[in-house]
This record gives sequence, structure tokens and C-alpha cells, in this order.
Amino acid sequence: MSIADNIATVESRIAAACARAGRTREDVTLIAVSKTLPPDAVSEAIAAGIREIGENRVQEARDKRPLVVGSARWHLIGHLQSNKAKDAARLFDVIQTVDSISLAEKISAAAQISGHAIEVLLEVNIGREPQKHGVAPEEVGNIVDRLRTLAGIHVNGLMAIPPVGEPEQTRAHFAELRKMRAALGLQHLSMGMSSDFEEAIEEGSTMIRVGRAIFGSRD
Repeated sequence: MSIADNIATVESRIAAACARAGRTREDVTLIAVSKTLPPDAVSEAIAAGIREIGENRVQEARDKRPLVVGSARWHLIGHLQSNKAKDAARLFDVIQTVDSISLAEKISAAAQISGHAIEVLLEVNIGREPQKHGVAPEEVGNIVDRLRTLAGIHVNGLMAIPPVGEPEQTRAHFAELRKMRAALGLQHLSMGMSSDFEEAIEEGSTMIRVGRAIFGSRD
């Protein structure tokens, strides 16, 4: 199947999940995750209607984005090292993986120099896994309060990758993140990937990060 066919299939699944949850399709932003893929594949996805692109690495996006044909918003969805905050602020419209106040401060400074505000999401280690990035759930409220004081950035939601597990376990993590978002009055929840985006939508996700279901398996 072509990328366009895959997108059509994903769109059908999104619409069905929204219907089950009593939501509208417009409630959910589809982010096509293009890590390791060539610019031509990204251009093909944009031509097929994709308007949001997700990349994991600053350097890869820096090299790839100038070669992509078509307009899209670019999201950084991989871990951001603080020494690359300046480049990230220049390259990305949204940084989803802010995981400390110090990193947010560096993005804030870079955004003010570049002259355009950066939308950021706070990454939450929802499963408290030592090998994963993200802030502990109990720290989220205080950190969001601090991020709201920083110039040049707009903290607009939470992002998480739950532990691998059974669907109902994953759903419980999604629900926990949804409650955090509601308590903080934030707009977005970035949760759900190719394997679990339907459950994420049913639990309130507003951004899903889909790679394999759109582009196929990577080598």
C-alpha cells in the first residue's frame, strides 16, 4: 500500500475511535513520525494531506526539512539535549519533550533570540520508568507553573509514552495523564502511537504520533 493509502486507513481508524468516544475528528491532530525516513517520503505524506510532522533528532530534522516539499508544522518528539536547544527552537514549531525547568529556560532564551514563540509540551514519565525521560507525575504541577512564567515559550500540554503492557494497563496510564491535563487547564495531550492510538483517542488524546502505520516498518 502507498503512503496515501496508509493515511486513509489511519484516518478511518481515527474517525471510528472519535465516534466511540463521542468526539469529533477535529479534536485529534495526526502527527506523522518520519524519523530515519528520506525527505521524499515526508513530501509524499504532505501531498496526501499530512500537516504535522514528528522528528526524533534535531540533526536529522536540520538536514531533512530543507529538502521536503510542502508545508507542515514540525514537532520534536525525541529527547532534546540542552546543548541543542538553540537549534531546536529554530527548527521546530512544537517541542514535545521538555523534561526539566533548565531545558525550558534554554528554549525560552533561544526563542527570544529567534523572535518567535515556541509551543512546548511537558514530557511526563507516566510509568516512572528509570530508563525513560520525563518528569515524575508528582512534579508536573510545580513545573508547569514555572514554565508558564518563561518568555518565548507557551506550555500547552503534556506528552507521555506509557510502559509497554496490556491495553487496559496502557489505558489506565492515558487516563491518569488526562486527569493531570484537566487539573492544570492545558489544551493538549500527546499520547498514542501506531500500536495504541485508538485507545489514546478514547481516553482524550489530542495529538497522536503515528509512524509505522503511515510509512510502514523501518529497516
